[in-house]
Parts: sequence; C-alpha cells; structure tokens
Amino acid sequence: MVSMHGGDIAIVGAAETARLGKIPDQSALQLHTEAAVRALADAGVSPAEVDGIANDSLPPFDISDYLGIRPRWVDGTWVGGCSSMLLVRHAAAAIAAGAANVVLVTHGESGRSNVGQKPYTMEPASLRGQFEVPFGGIAAYSAFTTPALAFLEGRGMSARDLAVVTAAQREWAVGNPRAARNEPATVEDILAGPEVAYPFTRDMCCVVTDGGGALVVMSAERAGDLPSHSRAVYLLGSGEAAESALPSQMDQLDSFGAFRSASSDAFKSAGITHQDVDHIMFYDAFAHLPLYMLEDTGFVGRGESGAFFAEGHSRPGGDLPINTNGGGMSYTHTGRYGMFAMQEAVRQLRGEAFRQVDGVEISFVQGIGFMFGSAGSLVLSNRRP
Repeated sequence: MVSMHGGDIAIVGAAETARLGKIPDQSALQLHTEAAVRALADAGVSPAEVDGIANDSLPPFDISDYLGIRPRWVDGTWVGGCSSMLLVRHAAAAIAAGAANVVLVTHGESGRSNVGQKPYTMEPASLRGQFEVPFGGIAAYSAFTTPALAFLEGRGMSARDLAVVTAAQREWAVGNPRAARNEPATVEDILAGPEVAYPFTRDMCCVVTDGGGALVVMSAERAGDLPSHSRAVYLLGSGEAAESALPSQMDQLDSFGAFRSASSDAFKSAGITHQDVDHIMFYDAFAHLPLYMLEDTGFVGRGESGAFFAEGHSRPGGDLPINTNGGGMSYTHTGRYGMFAMQEAVRQLRGEAFRQVDGVEISFVQGIGFMFGSAGSLVLSNRRP
C-alpha cells in the first residue's frame, strides 16, 4: 500500500521558467505552461501520462486544456503564498489514494507586469477589507508591521536583527544572474535603505517579479521506471494549518500557531528530528519571517533566532544553510513564493543549485499564506527510507 509520506511519493520533475524578473511578453497562463513543459521534460514524462493537475491561481483546467491534458483529478487550493506547497501535499494524498497517478503542480504569476491576471486588490466585503484596510493595513508591508514589532520588542531585538537576516540571505544570491538582487549588501547598507513601513527598509521586503515553476509528482515505485529516477526527490513528511484571516487577530502576535502545528505534523510524519535536517527553505517575503519560523518550527528556542543568524549559522559555510537561493528578498517573488522555495530545495537535494551545499540529504521547507493566515511544511529527501 502506498503512503503519502515515508518516501512513497516522489518529485521527478522540477523546473522554473527560463526567465525570472520582468517578463512583459508572457501572460500568467503562459508562465504556468512554460514551467509545466520544462518540468515534464526534466522528468522525461509526456503530457499524455499526466492525469492530475493542480495550481494556485488560475482555474486548473485552464492549464490542463492549454497542454492538451484531460485530468481525472484537479486541485485549485488557494491559501496564499504557500499554496503550491499544500498542493504537493494534496497530490501525494491523491496518488496514495489512487485518485491520480501523475500530478503536475504549476505556478505562474505576472506579479510585476500584470499580464493576463488581475492586479491584487482587497475585496471591500472581506474581513481585512472591513476591519484592517480602512485603518492602514493595506498591503503586506503595512499589515506585517504590528506582528513584526511585537516579535522584536518581546525579545529585546530591533530592526538591526532584520537587517542581519537580509544580509545573510543576500550572500547566497550574490553573482546569481537569475536573482533579482544579486549584489552584496551589508547590514549597514540595508539599514540605510529607503524606509517602506517601519521597521522595514526596502531590502527587508521581497522583490516583485514575474515567473513560474512546476513539479511532476508520482509514486516512488513508478518513478523507479524513469531514466531520471536517480534525480528523484522523496516526500518524507508534510503538514498544513491555518489561523485567522486578519493579522490583528492572530492568537499570539509574536508566534504563529500554524507554523507550530504544520511543522510538528511534518516532522512526526517524516519520523525525523531537527538534527536530521541539512538544509532549510523558509518563505521570507519579509525579513521577520525567518525569525518567526526558526523559533516556531523548533530549530531554536524563544528569543534565540536573532543570535542564530548573527552568528552566521545560516550563511554560506554555516552549519544550517537557510534560503540558499537568496529567498524572496533576493532571488524572486512573484506574489506567491512557495513554488520557488520548493524548487531550490529540489536543486540542493539533486546537487544542482547555483550555490550548492555539500552533503544535503534532508531539506525542510516552511511556507506562509497571506499575512499569518496559513502555513505549509514539507520534509524532502534525496534518499528513500
């Protein structure tokens, strides 16, 4: 019997669009489908073999129809930036249940150029539209300020700690032609940058880009028949959770319960401990998120996250590499970054990353949806137990 965890499900194809950044000549649909075609080629799988389709923005049948696929399983889960991560989890469950054999998970977003998609707006009738937007919580950078300040104040930390996180991640992106911000930046450079919304300066905020990515998911047994089987990445465990639609209504401003719940489920289902993890991808739309995630997922204790980054543990050469593509603050951020966090985890596990870490066998990926609305956690490995 196939399980959705324990290495019975494999990611056999992974690819991003050829370009990231500003792509005004491609629509969101074209970004989805270009990434899909590249991921299928990476796996050595034809569209005719795909019977499951999942994506986080357009109707799934838009992508499947464009590719000539007639799926028997579809998923359009949309819970913000970590949606792609939950879609991988759902695909694993569908494959384990026999609802699909080969699932194509796609992401494509014209976040910078707004070609073929509606610009992001807040629905006035929504909870945030009624109770936060009228008071200034209009965009992510303003909605995140209160939780970020609560986190820093409660731990005796400051904006400098945010700058340390940003500078640490930038080191991974330096020189990478695919990264939106690939020039060196010191803590002082980051602190001196234009203020966006206190305590965030410009480089503490994610970049805004166009781009796409896709993954091909199937059972590990089926993957063993592919020529590309030696590059398969296995799902050991996963978790998902949600809290409130409103940042102001978090159960606890300086800690996110959904991070704790989803990551706990991921570690339990994978049967591993934190000490087994070689590499981490944290969804870092803003600089405070890696601090929250490091503590809430249990890698360090309360109040220890700032020192962890300051001591260089996450940087190149550190003992626990984090966000090795530069993250959403340096690499790319189309609006929903979860797909790109998974792509880098797969590259590291395959030994194909721009700045490769030696000896990566287990990668932990933690995502967030909206401004502390949802969370998704994955434990991936290049070895099947």
